[in-house]
Amino acid sequence: MISGSTTSSVTTEVLRGVQDTSYAALKESVRFSRRKPMGAIGLGILLTLILIAILAPIISPHDPEEIFGLDADFAAPNKSLPLVGDNVGRDVLSRIFYGARISLFVGLISISIGVTGGSLLGLISAYFGGTVDMIVQRLVDIFMAIPGIILALVIIAALGSSSITNVIIALVFVLTPASIRTVRSQALAVREMDYVLAARAVGASDWRIIFRHMVPNCFAIFMIVFTIYLGYAILVEASLSFLGVGLPPNVASWGSMLNDTKEAYIFGTWWLPFFPGIAISLAVFGVNLFGDAMRDVLDPRLRGAT
Repeated sequence: MISGSTTSSVTTEVLRGVQDTSYAALKESVRFSRRKPMGAIGLGILLTLILIAILAPIISPHDPEEIFGLDADFAAPNKSLPLVGDNVGRDVLSRIFYGARISLFVGLISISIGVTGGSLLGLISAYFGGTVDMIVQRLVDIFMAIPGIILALVIIAALGSSSITNVIIALVFVLTPASIRTVRSQALAVREMDYVLAARAVGASDWRIIFRHMVPNCFAIFMIVFTIYLGYAILVEASLSFLGVGLPPNVASWGSMLNDTKEAYIFGTWWLPFFPGIAISLAVFGVNLFGDAMRDVLDPRLRGAT
């Protein structure tokens, strides 16, 4: 049996290890904030949006679909509506909170699929070269020749209905080609490194070389693309919803809120498009600041300049 003193010492060691890890993480966070203050601000904005999205059912004053009647249409801030009322009398503040959930969910899922898949295709294209690289890159050229928002509109029109799933599929098609091209440029350099040549010389299989040697050494560029394209995905989703072809009308999203208030100028209620517009701008601004800082920290070519 394990004695009480042994159990106590093991518990003490575990707690000490947790404390050391927490202290190291805190120290690294402070160091990052000092080196990249704008990146720290961007990370703070991003974490705030994530917290709002998680706590939306708790912190929202009302249900986002609750209608307060004709008196609440285009209403100014009051006790019932802390922010304002939209074109049908719903609480704008609650809809902004719930819109954060939709924007982050669609953005994170789409870039997780699109950027990850595109990065792997870029690695495979760069490593094998020849016919494989030519076919992949010509397909990338075709997709990148079409503006992202137009490509997304075409895909949603082909799918035939507005839904979160269709928006994610459209965003995956938009994000994948650029991810392939960006990661491929890094993978071409990694393919010629000595450790890859040595692995090939000792008989390592192609897939072992790709996943064991090339993937870890291209992870920095993957993280940079992942963070930067999150803001782009949020912006495209909002654009699609604003045009009325993105999410269903009953789903609270920042883009659909802008679409609902397109007649606000008639009534002089400028504040209705202002608040969801500010939410979109802050989200994209925060993600871009953090992504730019991550690029400076992770990119070996820029590391000496930080």
